[in-house]
Amino acid sequence: MCKLKNNLNRLKQAPRKWYLKFDRFMSEQGYTRCHSDHCVYLKRKNDGSYIILLLYVDDMLVSASNMQEINVLKRKLAK
Repeated sequence: MCKLKNNLNRLKQAPRKWYLKFDRFMSEQGYTRCHSDHCVYLKRKNDGSYIILLLYVDDMLVSASNMQEINVLKRKLAK
């Protein structure tokens, strides 16, 4: 019974650990997390370009001022 409870606790913690790892990755890439919604990440560059990532469970929606920024982020996430 104890082993079952321990395994269930690990399963409950897995999504949280994944999110913390994702959040750390995004911070390392220079993105800031939105204060009102922690699943929205923003990055503005000095030239005025921007990129926005919306996270919902394991789905992402990315919008940017140019397609090159999206492709760079996709390559980094794929690694």
